[in-house]
Amino acid sequence: MKFKGVLPPTYLCIAIVVMVGLHLLLPLIKLQLYPWSLLGIIPLLLGIAINLIADGAFKANDTIVKPFEESNVLITTGVFRISRNPMYLGFVLMLTGIAVLLESLSSFFVIPAFLVFTQVHFIRVEEKMLEETFQDAWISYKKKVRRWI
Repeated sequence: MKFKGVLPPTYLCIAIVVMVGLHLLLPLIKLQLYPWSLLGIIPLLLGIAINLIADGAFKANDTIVKPFEESNVLITTGVFRISRNPMYLGFVLMLTGIAVLLESLSSFFVIPAFLVFTQVHFIRVEEKMLEETFQDAWISYKKKVRRWI
C-alpha cells in the first residue's frame, strides 16, 4: 500500500511552528530559566541522533521508512532494542528540547497533543501492519520492547 498522505516529519514541522506561535502569541507563563533552558539542546540533539540512527538502520536493512508501506525486514537491533518507535520518540525528544529552549509553558502543550496524534494516526496502523507481516516475530518483539521507551 503506497502512502499518499502527509508524512510524520511534516507533522513535526507543524508542531514546531505551533510551539513557536504559542510561545510568541500566548506564552501563558514565561519560565525564566536561562541559562538552564540551554539544556534543551540535549534532548533536541538526542532526538535528531535517534532519528538519524533509526533511518540508517532502515537503509542498512534495505527496507522502507515511510508509514503504511509494507516492511520486508523487522528491525530489532540498535535503537529498536530500546523503542519500537524510535523515530517518533526522537520527534518527541526534539519537541521537548525546543519547548525547554523557548521557556514558555504554552509550548509544552504541543507535546502531549503530538504524542496522541502520532499514536492514533500512525503507530496503531503501523504496528497492526507489522503484526500481520511478521506475526510471531512481531509478537515476541512487542513483548520485549516497549512502544516508546
